Amino acid sequence: MLVFAKAKLVFLSVPKTGSTSYEKALAPIASMAITDPPDLKHAPIYRYNRFIRPMLEKFICEDIEIMAVVREPVSWLGSWYRYRKRPHLEGAPNSTHGLTFDDFVLAYLKGKKPAYANVGSQAKFLEPQVNGTQLKYLFRYEDQPKIIAFLENRLGIDLELPQLNTSPSMDLTLSSEIEAKYRRKCAEEFSLWASAS
Repeated sequence: MLVFAKAKLVFLSVPKTGSTSYEKALAPIASMAITDPPDLKHAPIYRYNRFIRPMLEKFICEDIEIMAVVREPVSWLGSWYRYRKRPHLEGAPNSTHGLTFDDFVLAYLKGKKPAYANVGSQAKFLEPQVNGTQLKYLFRYEDQPKIIAFLENRLGIDLELPQLNTSPSMDLTLSSEIEAKYRRKCAEEFSLWASAS
């Protein structure tokens, strides 16, 4: 999570949306960069609302706007699948070794998810709160030039984005039957992505 006091902007770090690259590029000019532990680095709106927002409103101002990046849902799960297939995870409960991408997505769709498929939800991460705390700006991960242009304009900088924390490249073809099931059971994920600019 990055806080820019002068620009009155908070950049929430949705997992698997390039947040590490943005943190590396922007932390030096941020008023606050929360990069560790992961539960704070990747604080969803509800956690931001409960713990961070009151502090920012007290010491900065009450009209801070929130931005985030969301990834196309199949690609987002694909990134988790690849990330958890890294060699050093083999044999760990959260490893995807020995699983197809179809297996992984089916496990994600279960009510009680196994450790390797327990990766959260972008829609839940960005869910508006009853007190009105919600996103002002939502960008698609797939449109990096638009995100960069927004940040350059808002922060008054030239932004060079490093490529960091990338998952291994591999085929992520999802069967049409399982993709249809994913779209049906997790419609809110696809609606969220469709609503992004």
